[in-house]
Amino acid sequence: MINNKKVVVVLPAYNAAKTLKMTYEEIDFDIVDDVILVDDRSSDETIRVARELGIRNIIEHTVNKGYGGNQKSCYQKALDLDADIVIMLHPDYQYTPLLIPSLAHLLASGLYEVALGSRILGKGALKGGMPLYKYLANRFLTFFQNLMMGAKLSEYHTGYRAFTRKVLENVHYEINSDNFVFDNQMLAQIWYAGYEIAEITCPTKYFEDASSINIRNSTVYGLGVLKTSMLYRLNKWGILRSLLFKPKSK
Repeated sequence: MINNKKVVVVLPAYNAAKTLKMTYEEIDFDIVDDVILVDDRSSDETIRVARELGIRNIIEHTVNKGYGGNQKSCYQKALDLDADIVIMLHPDYQYTPLLIPSLAHLLASGLYEVALGSRILGKGALKGGMPLYKYLANRFLTFFQNLMMGAKLSEYHTGYRAFTRKVLENVHYEINSDNFVFDNQMLAQIWYAGYEIAEITCPTKYFEDASSINIRNSTVYGLGVLKTSMLYRLNKWGILRSLLFKPKSK
């Protein structure tokens, strides 16, 4: 715990058998109280590795629900475990677990409700092997989103995220896409609800066993990002009333 706040790390897993052990062993259990792994119908030995590591909270999807669907299971289980701070860490070892204490402290201090590990701050993205086309797309989409949302994030596309319980209880993430654009929709919802978002520099690693979406899925994601940004602006102007930005029902 930090400041008497329970810290839970969630691992949305899909074919992460080769990298799960490396990821798990770098988690700082001096502050992390629980770990949740949600396996999205992997075809490898992810579940076996998770059990060998002693992960107690394992959810096995009987069908593949997608990246967004995986996160929905992660966050609901974290809330069920009475988490005060929830940190999403990809088990493919692309993001370093060594930043968990920094992300947790940002939220436990009460200064922020959301914190992101940014690959764009500093030189982490290209230095870590991010393909140039993904870097350029990241920069364009982030510029467009900042313009539409009146914000100044360095990137909206990192998978390293930390949330307080308050955010997860008040942002209606359950209605979001089950695909990759879930991440982007959730950040739009967070801005719309008036929460502040902190960022810290995060190194990243692109290597053979790290997960990465292909060009087709990247294109679908990019179009989804543009749509989400426009929906945000149209809702702010009062032209539309999208369910995406409706507060979660109590």
